Amino acid sequence: MKLLIALISVGVFTAVGLGADKPLAWPRFRGPNGSGVADDQKPPVELGPEKNVKWKVPAPSGLSSPIVAGDKLVITAFEGGKLYTIAYSRADGEEAWRAEAPAKQIEAYFKPEGSPAASTPATDGQRIVSYFGSCGLICYDLSGKQLWKFEMPLATTAGEFGSGVSPILVDGIVILVRDEKKDPKVLALDATTGLSKWEKKRQSTASYCTPVVWDTPAGKQVAAAGHARMIGYDLKTGAEKWYVIGIPSGCCPSPVTADGTLFFAGWSPGGADDKEMKMPTFDAMLKDLDKDNDGALSREEAEKAFQGFFDNQDANKDGKITRDEWDAILKFMSEGKNSAFALKPGGTGDVTTSHVLWTKTKGLPYIPSAILYRGQYVMVKDGGIVTAYEARTGAEVYQERAAAAGKYYSSPVAANGNIYFTSLDDGTVTVLKAGSDKPEVMATNPKLGERTAATPAIADDVLFVRTDKHLYAFASKK
Repeated sequence: MKLLIALISVGVFTAVGLGADKPLAWPRFRGPNGSGVADDQKPPVELGPEKNVKWKVPAPSGLSSPIVAGDKLVITAFEGGKLYTIAYSRADGEEAWRAEAPAKQIEAYFKPEGSPAASTPATDGQRIVSYFGSCGLICYDLSGKQLWKFEMPLATTAGEFGSGVSPILVDGIVILVRDEKKDPKVLALDATTGLSKWEKKRQSTASYCTPVVWDTPAGKQVAAAGHARMIGYDLKTGAEKWYVIGIPSGCCPSPVTADGTLFFAGWSPGGADDKEMKMPTFDAMLKDLDKDNDGALSREEAEKAFQGFFDNQDANKDGKITRDEWDAILKFMSEGKNSAFALKPGGTGDVTTSHVLWTKTKGLPYIPSAILYRGQYVMVKDGGIVTAYEARTGAEVYQERAAAAGKYYSSPVAANGNIYFTSLDDGTVTVLKAGSDKPEVMATNPKLGERTAATPAIADDVLFVRTDKHLYAFASKK
């Protein structure tokens, strides 16, 4: 029971090179177009608190992942009750500037694990855009000067877990998918002015996944996963082009694209087809927990089983979990479907059966996004279980407990033929050789000793890692 309740309640889960003509190194959550791949880079395989540390500096709290903007490393943070975008020197980690976000009120968020600074910034090499559920989008130049802001009302997220989605910036357009309870929508702004280009309503009231841009024969499309459904929008107009049903409820992982194909993998507990994680009925919970037989669960009765998540499930804040509240949770969870799939372009409307090339149901990740690298679609789930599928056919290559034990929020990243997996509880980085027929461990590194939820960034042959209290730059000794 304790495990079931905890699992359904976890709600948090995402620059230019030195020459002007070089592509952006790591400009958004999960790097170039959310791929997680920097194939031409050579970060160290062996790393740890005392191994290949180029620099290490303190960093304020926050769950956003670092990005590379010019010669800076940029994060968002929450410190002293205020929200910031902060830039550090890539060379030595020295703080270059910080800009406070104009938040009049901080959005509700799950304090034991979450943060109101959970969204990763994005850059196009000239400007940096940050998003906060507390106040909206803010754009800065590379020196930290505010260029514009797009104010938005306080986000009201399901279960008050807080915002998790990150903005993206492509072709002079800022895209934000804002799935929240009162006014879910996807919107596009002019990156230069901050003025609205288009906006579309969404039915998804809860999701935490950052979209990707899919370059299709019909033009560039924004692929946005949401609650139980992924939708493709025309980048220029926002017109809805296609959708796929059968993805998780309250979806966390993001899709990737490669060689014209879109890939997605995700899991959440309580799905209609979930044989491993059957949610208890309200009657079953009453039988186990309702000591005063009043037909509801008080905080005292249920807090131990809910492990700190009681307030998130108490929708009307009356101090009790009622049948209606629990049934609403079960309905929400049952609407999703756990799956991995590959999708070919070209369809319109419901393409679930017409354009899906293959589907799988094993090894699916809850929070981390899967990565497409060296011909394989690779994912990690809690427990350090790594699953690899052949990207073209969907054939299973392997599924083994190859990464460090524990939970995973950080998405895997790849470079130079290796894939890096970072565990949540203690920051252990396991490195596997990519493209192998079985998992080949290149290094199981010593733990960093801090909670590590952010996804690393790669640039300059350096692996940048944000832990709970620090920023690390790992580089091989010259």
